[in-house]
Amino acid sequence: MLDNGTLNYCWSQAILAGFVAAGVSDAVISPGSRSTPLALAMLRQTGLRCHIAIDERSAAFFALGIAKSSRRPPLLLATSGTAPANWLPAVIEASQAGVPLILLAADRPPELQGCGANQTIDQIGLFGPHVRACHAPGTPEPGFDPGYLHRLAARACEQAQWPLPGPVHINQPFREPLLPSSAMPPADIPEMIRVSPPALLPSPKDVRDFSQRIGGRPGLIVCGEMAANAETRDAIAALASNLDCPILAEPLSGMRFGRHDRSNLCVRYNSWLADPDTAAGLAPEWVLRFGAFPVTRHLQNYLTGTGSTHALVDPWPRWSDPSNRLSHLLRSDPLHFCAALITADPLPAPNGWRQRFADLESGAEARAKESHVAVLLAALADDTAVFVGNSLAIRQMDSDSGSGSKSIHFHGNRGASGIDGNLSTAMGIAATRGHIVALVGDLTCQHDLGGLALAQGRNAIIVVVNNAGGGIFDHLPQRNLPEFELGWRTPQQIDFEHAALSFGLGYRRADCLDTFRDSLPAALRAGGPHLIELKLP
Repeated sequence: MLDNGTLNYCWSQAILAGFVAAGVSDAVISPGSRSTPLALAMLRQTGLRCHIAIDERSAAFFALGIAKSSRRPPLLLATSGTAPANWLPAVIEASQAGVPLILLAADRPPELQGCGANQTIDQIGLFGPHVRACHAPGTPEPGFDPGYLHRLAARACEQAQWPLPGPVHINQPFREPLLPSSAMPPADIPEMIRVSPPALLPSPKDVRDFSQRIGGRPGLIVCGEMAANAETRDAIAALASNLDCPILAEPLSGMRFGRHDRSNLCVRYNSWLADPDTAAGLAPEWVLRFGAFPVTRHLQNYLTGTGSTHALVDPWPRWSDPSNRLSHLLRSDPLHFCAALITADPLPAPNGWRQRFADLESGAEARAKESHVAVLLAALADDTAVFVGNSLAIRQMDSDSGSGSKSIHFHGNRGASGIDGNLSTAMGIAATRGHIVALVGDLTCQHDLGGLALAQGRNAIIVVVNNAGGGIFDHLPQRNLPEFELGWRTPQQIDFEHAALSFGLGYRRADCLDTFRDSLPAALRAGGPHLIELKLP
């Protein structure tokens, strides 16, 4: 009979071999004692790339970034007690945004539960409704069947990716001793269990009915955050061309930059939708949405006032209709839906409809002032990954990014839209992409200073826009309160140069756009990690 330490290790080897067979390639480990069997098996599993992150909250957002970039679930490991509780903000973000994660939480065995044992809490159901599934396989048992653990891993991977991607929790208790009594050979990787998700095709009748409903009428396509590949971008662009309608596309949609047809694209809508009369004069009779609901208030309000046909194409089983205007929910892959609607051959919009939007775009482009967003994007090379922080940063990117033919891959944490963990998420993207440029505000950076530790050794450029606190509140009703400065704007006294140097990052300061225009290319040429502090009024 195996001793407990060896049994724990063999059990951990088996479940990790199942994850590798299921296509998992990355593991994020926060050091701890009770998680030792899994951590040791991970570090000795040649099929896994292991990342170490001391702070469990940063570790979880780092894993989120890996998953955002790769669209595959990484493993996230922590010891028992409050350690996995620190994952909760990232778990909520992953659940809301549809990002796959595998949460491996080590735990005390049943006999230590509920009796005051150290570092022991009730971890079953810790993440509530924010996980797609929760598994409690129990303590390792002598004579266990490795095939059970292989299939548990495959099952968890499928649950994390289909039908609605998100986190899956596996709560794994271990009895002491935790280390094997002797050296163990590596575990064999089992044959992959082939899981084939369905291709969601639209109903031909529903497509015909929708085609007749919108044919010949003025309407528009709206693209929010989505994981769009080149084929999907081409398909949406082709559909807009056939319908002769504009595309109002946010940066996180992936539609603004790239080599696809951008002739129907509108990206300056925040400028002209700010005028109520202009917005009222452009009332569409139908709206066709792809991806998440829009970020900015002008576009949200515009969609709220649309006509009777408000359609959303979404293959995921979720309800995305905060304006309560949805008339058609089309469960289909966007690529297949676009192809089917083009085949149905609806009549294009009336003559002059799209041109009205094009004229507004041209006028807004001519009036656009140079901004730090434009300077940043102009300096980037083709095929660059950009993480955009929440609060004011994402809204400035939405207003000022423009559009272009070079490929820029935008990422953000818009599931729950918190400012927590933004830097850590960006570093997770860098771990898979090999580089990242992150644009965040000063409070967002301060909120995740631990994420700077994960930048070490990475080609990462972090641009911190320091506008002395919560600049987003300057645009909200709270700005009129006498307590505004104290309770909302909250200017801080952090020294970003000292913060950067403490974590081994290069530091540059730019006090104006001209200095920023020189500092950013220099940092890009040198390679990361660098923190550029852009001081703005």
